[in-house]
Amino acid sequence: MILDKINNPKDLKTLSQEDLNKLAEEIRPLIIKKVNAIGGHMGPNLGIIEATIAMHYVFNSPQDKFVFDVSHQCYTHKILTGRKDGFTNPENYYKYTGYTAPEESPHDIFKVGHTSTSVSLATGLAKSRDLKGEKGNVIALIGDGSLSGGEAFEGFDNAADLGSNIIIIVNDNEMSIAENHGGLYKNLKTLRDTKGKAELNFFKSLGFDYYYVEEGNNIEKLIEAFNKVKDINHPTVVHIRTLKGKGLQIAETHKEAFHWIMPGTLDEKPEKICKIEDYNSITNEYLYKKAQEDKTLIVINPATPGVHGFTPEFREKMGSQYTDVGIAEEHAIAYASALAKDGAKSVLAVMSSFLQRTYDQLSQDLALNKSPITMLVYWGGISGADATHLCTFDIPLISNIPNLVYLAPTCKEEYMKMLTWSVDQNEFPVAIRIPTGELISSGVEDNTDYSQLNKFKIDTKGEKIAIIALGSFFSLGKSVMEELREKMGINATLINPKFITGLDKELLENLKKDHEVVITLEDGLLNGGFGEKIARFYGNSNMKVLNFGGKKEFPDRVPLDELYERYHLKKELIVEDITNCLFEKSSV
Repeated sequence: MILDKINNPKDLKTLSQEDLNKLAEEIRPLIIKKVNAIGGHMGPNLGIIEATIAMHYVFNSPQDKFVFDVSHQCYTHKILTGRKDGFTNPENYYKYTGYTAPEESPHDIFKVGHTSTSVSLATGLAKSRDLKGEKGNVIALIGDGSLSGGEAFEGFDNAADLGSNIIIIVNDNEMSIAENHGGLYKNLKTLRDTKGKAELNFFKSLGFDYYYVEEGNNIEKLIEAFNKVKDINHPTVVHIRTLKGKGLQIAETHKEAFHWIMPGTLDEKPEKICKIEDYNSITNEYLYKKAQEDKTLIVINPATPGVHGFTPEFREKMGSQYTDVGIAEEHAIAYASALAKDGAKSVLAVMSSFLQRTYDQLSQDLALNKSPITMLVYWGGISGADATHLCTFDIPLISNIPNLVYLAPTCKEEYMKMLTWSVDQNEFPVAIRIPTGELISSGVEDNTDYSQLNKFKIDTKGEKIAIIALGSFFSLGKSVMEELREKMGINATLINPKFITGLDKELLENLKKDHEVVITLEDGLLNGGFGEKIARFYGNSNMKVLNFGGKKEFPDRVPLDELYERYHLKKELIVEDITNCLFEKSSV
């Protein structure tokens, strides 16, 4: 195999054109096999194999610096830079992260996993090089819809003014995660249709030199283009047309579904795939029905329809009452706010990790104006994800902004009542943290009046110990209550707070009468989170408070069970901490 000879990028430079093509065909099945085994980004990586080989053949990494946008298309880069054992040996499939990681290799400059950052980062590298009087190429690779992100526009605007070497490779596979949206992508189509010759050219309008490669999966053509721009002394864009999912027919045909896949996706038999009720399905059923009743209702999503179960069929049925704004969460917040301010009912669906891009818009464009949108936050919680895709920060981020109501349902009935109330009310911007995991039904209708803000619900009345268990961790709270009864003979109080953003001060005050310890459970970061607000309330009293949740850190692919152990989020460990707390209190 050609790959046997490749241990670093320098080994590529001795290969013939024929061998380079063979290498691409050896890499492709390795990626397919690994991604199908452990999950990951299939389509983006298959589409960029040839370009990555050509980049390493022409340029000299790490002296020449590569910056991969999102870096979810870096698998071939890893294979060529000394990490092929993570792809050739199934025992090493989990050895390397799915994103660039400087701790793994000097060929990785940044640890990144969020979108639209590469041009800004590359501009910084290029400016640093110039300040130090050094030489070398700085290459940013951007694609898969990342051009629509606000930072990408800002980066392009400043990179064009750099006046020295920066090479931006625009990987145009005609897709984001789903289909592309926005005026910029219309210009990309015009450029594709004219083989890069159209007079209307976004990149030239900013001041970039521009090259177009029609055959973006042709190594020979790519090498030719990259050689033209190597060591160039001004900002340059190389626009390459690639095929997302290349070499795997099902990924080429179903580009959206195969952007990222779960383990074993290629092994599934269609007849075994059955539709089940989950939080996505009940959300979509409600939204479609509501949209039929109210033509001012609009669903907004920033380029991640698969996260929310917004299938092509759902999007088509919603018609003009569904908007994909592209990878532009900042715009999505402001857009939704203005819609609501003018009387429309805007429902914004966003993934917790990507919400981090929107703090200023949440605060200024939305909360300060009290625009009554409904924001559905998906995947919030502690997980074994990559450090770049953690979803533990949304509670501190949202819950400390004035005027914004953040709700945490524990089951289907609560969620549907919250959703219905939020869409119909017109006083507050409301966010709902949709529970993670399987759909839970209490079987009991929720009669809560959510317009009465910050009223907690006592699920089980007890004494001595109060357990305030938020959202997804309500079931953990129940198990702790049962463990306390069984191991210590204590009948604890179990509370479902429902509201993340405020305190039920009356209820908390009443707990002082017959409780000694209050524990809080939250599926997120403790620092600045829900539990700390409870602890602050009791700060000048005799009440002991124990907060359980995630620590302030960036865990990277740490198994969830290990994190729960680390954070004492297991019933036995929680009860042990409670026991120690009671002992300390009694010995004072």
